[in-house]
Amino acid sequence: MTEIILTQYTGMFIGPVAKLIGYIMNAIYFVMDSVFHFQNISLCIIIFTIIIYMCLLPLTIKQQKFSKLSQKMQPEINEIQKKYKGKKDQETQMAIAQETQEIYQKYGISPAGSCIQLIIQMPILFAMWRVIDNIPAYVGRVKEQFMPVVDGIMNTSGYQDTLTKFVENINLVRPALNFEGNAQQTANSIVDVLYKISGGAWDTLRESFSGLTDSINTLESSLEHMNNFLGINIAYTPWSLIRTGWDAADYLLVIGAVLIPLVSLGTQLLNIKLMPTSGASSNGNETANTMANSMKTMNIIMPLFSFVMVFSVPVGMGLYWIAGSVIRSIQQVLINRHVEKIDLDALIKKNQEKAKKKRAKKGIPENQIAMAARMNTRKLSEKATVEESSEDKEEKLRRAAEYSKNAKPGSLAAKANLVKEYNERNNKQ
Repeated sequence: MTEIILTQYTGMFIGPVAKLIGYIMNAIYFVMDSVFHFQNISLCIIIFTIIIYMCLLPLTIKQQKFSKLSQKMQPEINEIQKKYKGKKDQETQMAIAQETQEIYQKYGISPAGSCIQLIIQMPILFAMWRVIDNIPAYVGRVKEQFMPVVDGIMNTSGYQDTLTKFVENINLVRPALNFEGNAQQTANSIVDVLYKISGGAWDTLRESFSGLTDSINTLESSLEHMNNFLGINIAYTPWSLIRTGWDAADYLLVIGAVLIPLVSLGTQLLNIKLMPTSGASSNGNETANTMANSMKTMNIIMPLFSFVMVFSVPVGMGLYWIAGSVIRSIQQVLINRHVEKIDLDALIKKNQEKAKKKRAKKGIPENQIAMAARMNTRKLSEKATVEESSEDKEEKLRRAAEYSKNAKPGSLAAKANLVKEYNERNNKQ
C-alpha cells in the first residue's frame, strides 16, 4: 500500500482525530474495493457517518433522558428561585446553587449531561473536514491512482519549472508545491495539487505535460468516478461548481450545486425540530439557564453555519452534514418513541443508585452530604428571617411616627406627643 502519512493534517488537537478518521475511511474504502469492487468516496462518507452516529447512539439516548428528567424537575428548580427572589448576595447565590445541586442529585443527573455529545461532535466535524479536503492523504487506494502521473511528472526534465507555471496559470493558491524536501515529500505535494484541479485545468495539465496525456486522462476519469455523487464531484466546492456550470451553460450542475447547501440547512432544521427541549426556563437556576441558552444558540448557529460554509468547502463535507442530519432525524423519531415509554420514577431511582455508587467510590458519605445541605439551607433561612424581621421593625416605626405626627387633637396619640415634647424640653434644660 502507498505511504500516506506526509500530507496529512498535523494540527495538535484535530490532527490525531483526523488521522483516526482517515484510518476508518481507508478501511471502508478498502473493503468496498476488495469485496464489492466499488470505488466511491461519497459512499464511504455515508457509511462512515452511519458508523459514527451508531457509536454516539448511547450518548444520544442519555441526552434525551436528561431532557425528559429536566422537564420533570424544572418546577422544583423554579420554586428555589421564588424562595430567594430579589436576593443577590453571595451567600444566597451559594444557597441557590446548593439546593439546585440537591435536586440534580435527587434525580441522579448532571447539569452538563446535555453537552457531552456536542463536545464530542465538534472535533469530529473539523477533523472530517480535513480528511475530505485531502482524501488521497488518508485513503491509500485513492492516492495510488495518482502515482503513474506523479512518477511521469517527476521523470520529466525541468518538471519543477513546468509545474510551477502550471499552478500559476490555473491560479491555484492552495496547496503549495514542495520541491525542497525528499522525493516522497515532493510526490505528496504534487498529489495534493492534482487533487485540487478541476474543469479546464486538466486540459492545461495535458498541454504542460504532453507526454503524459494517456495517464492524465485515466486519472481524470478515475477521480470523476470515485468522487461522483449523483453527477456532482464531491471534491469541488459548490461555488466552483456553480461557476463552472454557469460558464458551460450546464444549469443542472448549477441547480445540483445550490441544492447541497439548501438540503443541508433543511435536514438540520428538521433534526432540531424533532429534538425535545430540556425544559429549562428563565426561572431556572443559572447553570441550567446557561446550558439551555447555549443549546438554543447552537441550534440557531449550526444550521446557518453549515449553510454558509457548505458553499466554500468540498461537496463531500456537505454530504457529511446531510447524511448526519438524516441519520439523527431517523434516530430521533425512534428515540422519542422509546423515551415516551420510560418509567421516570424507575429511571430516577436507577440514576440515584448510580450517583450514590460514584460518591461512595470518592469516599463521600451520604449523611455528610445531607447534613451539609441542611446546615447551609438552615443558615440562609435564619439569616433571611433576621433580615426580614429588621426590615419589618423599621417599617413599623416609620408608620408609627407618621401616625403620631398626623394625630387628631384630643386623641391619645396627640396627648402622647405633648408628653414627648415636654420630656424633650426638660432634657434640653
